[in-house]
Amino acid sequence: MAYELSELKKVGIGLLGCSIFFTFLGVVLFFDRGLLALGNIFFLSGVAFLLGWQSMWRLFTNRSNYKGSLPFFAGLFLIFVRWPIAGIILQVYGSIVLFSGFWPSAKVFLYQIPGIGWLCSWFV
Repeated sequence: MAYELSELKKVGIGLLGCSIFFTFLGVVLFFDRGLLALGNIFFLSGVAFLLGWQSMWRLFTNRSNYKGSLPFFAGLFLIFVRWPIAGIILQVYGSIVLFSGFWPSAKVFLYQIPGIGWLCSWFV
């Protein structure tokens, strides 16, 4: 294998998977606030394990990333104060703006996964 993952990065990928699961379940169950909050906690901790604590801090506090990080954290706040639909909309917008620079490298990574790479070649 060309790229070896450390144990912390494997934990981060697992936490991101849990984040996707709980967020999806929270949306399917009519925007359940508890599941959405769990998904957000797993997402933030997964990004921290995957990128590292200092890199995550720089990602969210970099002046050029304020356009994405402010809506993301505003959406997180709205979910905690019982406005889950508006919170999810803000978080999706913030995530797209904040992580738009990662899509090219994520695309290369997804193409190398056996089943997912074949699907990506059809749809992406």
